[in-house]
Amino acid sequence: MSSHLEALRSVGIFRGLSDEELERIDGMTSEVSFEPGNLLIESGHPGTGAFVILDGRVAVHARGVDTELGPGEVVGELALLRSDSKRIARVQALTQVDCLALDRAAFRSLLSSDVHLAIALLENLADRVPD
Repeated sequence: MSSHLEALRSVGIFRGLSDEELERIDGMTSEVSFEPGNLLIESGHPGTGAFVILDGRVAVHARGVDTELGPGEVVGELALLRSDSKRIARVQALTQVDCLALDRAAFRSLLSSDVHLAIALLENLADRVPD
């Protein structure tokens, strides 16, 4: 199993997906890197996709709260579902960060072609929305 599949399996929004489904998601990602201090996401800007952190640490500032995330975490996931979404967080690399970038258009195409996968992902995303 590739390291990408292991990384995707550890992400909450992909919980419970089969190896085949994870491979389909992996097939539409691209690996990107950010130097310390670089922005992955800027609050208020349009979102076009999400990043799965493979290695490194990022600082997230959203709605007055600061957190730090690392490998196995995802940022920007709401942009996968909403074409009109503006980013609500500022995400900055604290260290060298390697990520898988997942584009909204490719993700939506996958969802439209596989109802089971769409339902599983929507349930997992809904779990991340605060009550």
